[in-house]
Order: sequence, then C-alpha cells, then structure tokens
Amino acid sequence: MSTAPGAAAAPPGSAPGYRARRTLPLRVEAVRQLRRRRTLVVGAVLAALPFVLIAAFAIGGQPGGREGRVSLVDTATASGVNFAATVLFVSAGFLLVIPVALFCGDTVAAEAGWSSLRYLLAAPVPRARLLAVKLTVALAFSAAAMVLLPLVALAAGTAAYGWGPLRIPTGGSLPGEVAVGRLALVVAYVFVGQLVTAGLAFWLSTVTDAPLGAVGGAVGLTVVGNVLDAVTALGHWRELLPAHWQFAWADVLQPRPEWDGMARGAAVSVGYAVVLVALAFRHFRGKDIVS
Repeated sequence: MSTAPGAAAAPPGSAPGYRARRTLPLRVEAVRQLRRRRTLVVGAVLAALPFVLIAAFAIGGQPGGREGRVSLVDTATASGVNFAATVLFVSAGFLLVIPVALFCGDTVAAEAGWSSLRYLLAAPVPRARLLAVKLTVALAFSAAAMVLLPLVALAAGTAAYGWGPLRIPTGGSLPGEVAVGRLALVVAYVFVGQLVTAGLAFWLSTVTDAPLGAVGGAVGLTVVGNVLDAVTALGHWRELLPAHWQFAWADVLQPRPEWDGMARGAAVSVGYAVVLVALAFRHFRGKDIVS
C-alpha cells in the first residue's frame, strides 16, 4: 500500500489514516476545560476581587502610611496603575497559586477520577501527546487567569481613582504608559514564578487519581516553600527556593529598573519546573492505567 508524499506512515496495526498528532486536538481540550464549572468560578472570583478591594477602601477610608513608612498598598488609591500594582502585590504570594494548582493538578487526575483516562488512551491517544496537550491547555488557562486579574484591576482602578502615574513608595513616579509596560513584565514574571507550582501539580496529577490530592499537595508544598523562605537561619540556601524571588518584580517598578533578581528567580523557577514536568512524563509513561 502506497503512502501519500510527505505523509508519515501509520504504525503497524493501526487503522488506515491514523495520525497520532491529530488525536486530542488542543481546541477540543481547551473547549472542554473552558466549559467546566471550576473554570468559570475561578474566572468570576478573580474578576470580582478588584471590586471587593475598591469597596474595602471605600468603607475603610484612604490607606495611610504606618509609622511613617509607605508601602505599595498605601499608594493603592493614587491611580488606576497603582491599584493594579497593589492587586498583584496582595495576590501573587498565594491567591494566584490556587488557579495554577487547580488547572494543572486537575489534568490527568480528573480523567482518572472520571474513569475516562483509559478510554482516551484506547482511542488511541499516545501518552506523551495526552500529557503535552493537557499541560499546554492548563498553562494557557493559568496565564489567562494571571492576565485577567490585573486587567480588571487596571480598568476598575482607573474608573475609581483616575488615570495617572505610578507613585513609587520609595519616592518618585513612573508615567502611566511606562508603568503599564512594566506591569506587563511583572505579570510575565509572576507567571514564570508559578511554573514551579504548575510543574508540581502536574506531576502529582500523574501520581494520584484524586484531583484534590494533586491540587492540595501543590498548594501545600508551595506554602511550605514560603515558610522555609522566612527562616533566616537558612542563610543563602533560601536563594534556592522559588519563594525567595517571588517579589523580585518590585525592582522593575523603579525609575531605573534592576533585572538581576528577576533573572535569578526565573532561572530557579524554570529549573524546578523542567525537572518536575520530566518526572511527570517519566512516571506516566510506565504507569499501569486501570481507571
């Protein structure tokens, strides 16, 4: 039997016309995940958070400095850009961990919990492609969640406090247009920093059949990392923890941005993420699928 020029031959024993790369299209997986209730709930919570903070500032009054010190939170109502930066500051440490862990930890484990994983593999969807498609979609939804929050915060903050420069707590300011570009870099860095949580949740999703176990394990270990970073007795060993660099993005919200902390933090996060994703592929490749 002849094969069309440029077309890869089907594996022995496969159906005519079978192409592994055409199984489980990204679009199909993305639509499936978009229609899930947890996706809609996460989007609604993130979109509502800026309005909750605006209401809190309206009820509690204007934030003021504590003991003569001014922090990013204290300048939240200075402009819409300041409000967006404040929302990122208060949410990057923990709140944004949850959607990342949820989207990435609910990938393979959810299919196993629904007893549909073995049917996907019997379709047949190659195991490597299954993981690659699910991880790609999970990371895309995680990135969308991180973009949604500051976008809504910027729009809501501008409507509530007006458009203006970014007031820097340590002194000085950045023009609004420049500050928005810097905030885009901050969002990108926060996403890179969360790749550790994503890789951890994804790996646990291939280990357990309980989605809550994978999500909870990833969130719990991320919290442990934050706790260890607070132990000053560890000294320079803390620099090996992704949590140590999670607020390094503050260095770019200065008139003269500094990139060293962000570069080191990104290297640490990507390094951990690559190892964890590799462990997930290695484990799943030889896993006995019974659910």
